[in-house]
Amino acid sequence: MRGVRLSEGEDDPVTPDASVTAPAAVGAAPRPGRVVRLPGVYRPQSDTLLLALAMRREGIGPGTDLLDLCTGTGALALHAARLGARVTAVDISRRAVASARLNTAFARLPVTVRRGDLLRALPGRTFDAVVSNPPYVPAPGLTVPRYGPGRSWDAGPHGRVILDRICDDAFTALRPGGLLLLVQSGLSCPEETVGRLSAAGLDVSVTDRVTIPFGPVTRRRAAWLRDRGLLRDRLEREELVVIRGRKE
Repeated sequence: MRGVRLSEGEDDPVTPDASVTAPAAVGAAPRPGRVVRLPGVYRPQSDTLLLALAMRREGIGPGTDLLDLCTGTGALALHAARLGARVTAVDISRRAVASARLNTAFARLPVTVRRGDLLRALPGRTFDAVVSNPPYVPAPGLTVPRYGPGRSWDAGPHGRVILDRICDDAFTALRPGGLLLLVQSGLSCPEETVGRLSAAGLDVSVTDRVTIPFGPVTRRRAAWLRDRGLLRDRLEREELVVIRGRKE
C-alpha cells in the first residue's frame, strides 16, 4: 500500500480540511470524511488513513464499543461511528476537543468527546477496541509541549512519552478479546511498542508498513535525528507502522 502525505499541521487556521484520500488500491473503501480544524490541531494525513484502513479490515462495526485516544479532529472517531461502532473520543487539548465536537455535530454522528489525559479521562472504563494516532515524533526535551502546534506531534527524545503510557495501560482498558490498533513512526522504535504490549499480556503483531516522504516538521529536525542516531541514512523518508494487539 502506498500512503498519501498531506502537509503536517502547522499552526494555521485551515477550515475545512480535506481528509486524506485513499489510494486507488483500496477502491471504494470507507475513509475518514472532511473535517474542520482549529489552529494547532493535527491535520488528518497518511497515518490517519493507514489506521482507518486497519480499522475497517479488523471488522470495527456495529456492536463495537470503541475508544479513540488522542482524537485530534475526531476523524478516526467519526470513521468508526460511520462503520457502526459506539465511539468515545479523548484528547487533552481543548482545541482538539472543540474541533472533534464541531465535526461530530456537523456529521450528526453519536460520538462522545471527552477532554482528559489519555485513559485517566475514563477511569474504570473498558472497551472492545482502542485506537490511537498519538504524538510520536522524537523531539528535544524530556516532556511533551503543553501549548502550541508541537503538542500534536512532539513526544520526547525517543518519540515515546505518550506511546509508553498507552502501552502500559492498554491491557486494562480492553475487555477480553479486545483489540488495540496503534499507528506510529519507525523513528520512535516500533520494536519497543511490540515488546511493551507483549510484556503486558497482549498478542501483538505489526500489520501494516508504509514508507512516506518527511513532512515539514521531520525535515526540519533531520539533522538532530541523525545526531541522535535515529536516522542512519540521508534519505528524507520514514516508515509508518500499524501495531495490533489482542487481549485473549
